[in-house]
Amino acid sequence: MIKRPIPGVGVAIVDGTKILLIRRGRGPGAGLWAIPGGKVEFGETLEATAIREAREETGYEVEVGPVVWVGETIGPGDPPEWHYTLTDFLATVRAGSLRAGDDASDAAWVDLDRVDDLEMTSTMAPLLAVIRGLTDE
Repeated sequence: MIKRPIPGVGVAIVDGTKILLIRRGRGPGAGLWAIPGGKVEFGETLEATAIREAREETGYEVEVGPVVWVGETIGPGDPPEWHYTLTDFLATVRAGSLRAGDDASDAAWVDLDRVDDLEMTSTMAPLLAVIRGLTDE
């Protein structure tokens, strides 16, 4: 069986100095905080994935903006347990009300000054550096 990287999308929903985070309900990273996101379905655009994942995990309808971070996460082992390529978009809320759903066990608006107090997935540090740079402008 040939294994290939799985494309994934993240949605950085920012409002002023706050970012919307979800606590992952399933692995990899179960129990850790991250931006909403998930796997791209076959035939689905990256932007459509971002909109779907935001709705499923947070209850919000979002307007997707520019790509703010691209990276990957590769799990432990040889061969590794997982390999995701990630494209993270900036987004804003258009409608809806906050609720944790799908594979998110919790969802919360977190001040960017307090977000480092949370246990987060490994890809959050480089994304947050970009987000903080945008909010400082």
